[in-house]
Amino acid sequence: MLKKLYHGTAFYPELWSAEVVSNDISWMEEIGINVVRIGEFLWSTVEPQEGHIELGLLVQVIGQLHEAGIETIMCTPTATPPVWYSHGHPERLFVNTEGTRLGHGSRQHACTNHPYFREKASIITDRLAQELGQLPGLIAWQLDNEFKAHVSACMCDVCRDLWHEWLEQRYGQVEHLNECWGTRVWSQSYQDFRQVPQPGPTPFLHNSSLQTMYQLFSMEKIAEFAEEQAAIIRRSSPVPVTHNSSMAFHVDNERLFRSLDFASYDTYASAAHYSAYMLNCDLFRNFKPDHPFWIMETSPSHAGSIAGSGTPHPNGYLAAEAVAAYASGAEGFCYWLWRQQRSGCEQPHGSIVSAWGKPGIGYENVLEAEAARKSIESAILNSRPVRAEAAITYSDRAKAFLTTESHGKLRHRGLVSLVYDVMLQTGMHRDLIPEGASMAGYKLLWTPFVPHLSSDYMNQALAFVDNGGIWIVGPMTAVRTEEHTVPTNAGLGDLEKFTGAETIFTYDMDGTGTLGEAFGVTAPLSLWSTVFKPVEAVSMGTLLGGPSPGMSFLTEYRRGLGKLVLLGSMPAEEEGSEMLEQILIHYGQEANVKRLLPFTQGTIVIPRKSHHEDLWVIINMNGQGGSVTLPMNGTDKLTGVSISAGNLVVKPYEYRLIALPAGV
Repeated sequence: MLKKLYHGTAFYPELWSAEVVSNDISWMEEIGINVVRIGEFLWSTVEPQEGHIELGLLVQVIGQLHEAGIETIMCTPTATPPVWYSHGHPERLFVNTEGTRLGHGSRQHACTNHPYFREKASIITDRLAQELGQLPGLIAWQLDNEFKAHVSACMCDVCRDLWHEWLEQRYGQVEHLNECWGTRVWSQSYQDFRQVPQPGPTPFLHNSSLQTMYQLFSMEKIAEFAEEQAAIIRRSSPVPVTHNSSMAFHVDNERLFRSLDFASYDTYASAAHYSAYMLNCDLFRNFKPDHPFWIMETSPSHAGSIAGSGTPHPNGYLAAEAVAAYASGAEGFCYWLWRQQRSGCEQPHGSIVSAWGKPGIGYENVLEAEAARKSIESAILNSRPVRAEAAITYSDRAKAFLTTESHGKLRHRGLVSLVYDVMLQTGMHRDLIPEGASMAGYKLLWTPFVPHLSSDYMNQALAFVDNGGIWIVGPMTAVRTEEHTVPTNAGLGDLEKFTGAETIFTYDMDGTGTLGEAFGVTAPLSLWSTVFKPVEAVSMGTLLGGPSPGMSFLTEYRRGLGKLVLLGSMPAEEEGSEMLEQILIHYGQEANVKRLLPFTQGTIVIPRKSHHEDLWVIINMNGQGGSVTLPMNGTDKLTGVSISAGNLVVKPYEYRLIALPAGV
């Protein structure tokens, strides 16, 4: 059970005078900021010369914060190695896919696999943990900053050697690699693991297996670095360890958080894309489902750098964001940043306070968010998020497959966002779950855009169907093997024998004029698609026009107590969204998923539960106001006023907490 809700900000005391730091801490205390994140970029401050580490500033600031009643999250500064690390040592720096060695500057310029980097990162982290790890007020550690946000897989010589070791561990014999990858195509067969190149510059395209495996190798190595750093901290400090990640970064988040204590992430979704904000809440909640998550960075107003800046949030939106986060299971809601940076490359970024010490454009909204936190804290602390009955599978490994085989336009994050938006609009309470998550307790599972299904996942999903669940597979799911090759036993590989259907064709439907008809809706079909012939399955969606009219793109097959549904193509445009909604509503009702309807678009409902009542947190996120229909009488938890069943109006960006009898 949570003990408090945190409302925090990133703070850089190394950039300001002692007087400014002291005044800023007093100001934070005054407006209710109760947690501060420090240290992520100060390596050169605490170790200006190699081997000369002085942490007195951090000890002092953590003490000042503690005296003000503000707790601290301490970051390791490994994202920005000092110039003494880089200068004269190009071999320590990151090499991109074009073979260009990056220079010192910005951040993430070092190869995190280089042994000297690991050595120096271990030393600085160990010193931080020893000297700060048990200070009063320190509540958590953040490793590094946004792993692989600006870079992806490194192509340096150290990574090449580690790549060859990784391949040998994975395949054992190079002949096995050749067989798995199909390297006879274009005479790419290898005689030794040391001959296998990195996917750098080449006249055309690398083998798909090579490209995808190198991404998975890189994801594994950054997760190993996180494990190493966390282990160092835990030797000296009892407080939990996390990392501020994102769907957008080149990491496998499920693998990364396996060795960490709680999940946290950064998001700068604009108010116009509130669904992207909710998507992150519904996903990161499930990387460590037994622990609350944190939003470690979001802007109090707008993102920005010297290359451009975003649109400030509308007044009122920030409080809606904060309430949505806490209601979804967040323990902390934090900003980047407190005081605007006067130098560097992010001066245009929104901040709570300007560089000259006056309230920033988002200041009043931060005060509103703090008032919202206080108003809901008791209700949130005395309840817990309700696990959804409908889930979408998310996979960073699938992201690697679709980076390799993008068809010139596909991005896993964008594709998942599309299907998430549809489920959001149906009103279903939903989870995004990683591949390795348990499916127990769900009734409806959708697995879109996962080109390879592992045998473990497939067996768990089939058991889910046998026990009465409905599993929607596709689009673009199960169409590739583990090694990123085309299955040769059937279009959907091993899965196909359980579907009651046969794959006839696979092709890109964009530009073919193909329409699909299902559940009374006709819509254009798009993306790389799979066309089925029902054998024992029933066709629920028929192709109109295009190269394969009359065939099926949507089938259902009864298995055990449930159903396996194949969705072979992506319905497009407004009609496509309507079709997907109808598909989800149909199978959601068939699976007996509880739906929070009716409601108006842009207004969301997040259900929570306490020992004696249900709690609906209702928030208008689109700034247009809306309504939700309550199924029975309830009580407004913020005012104590009784609320009648029926239509409940919610003003623009308003939030309501409605207590209903348990079991609604």
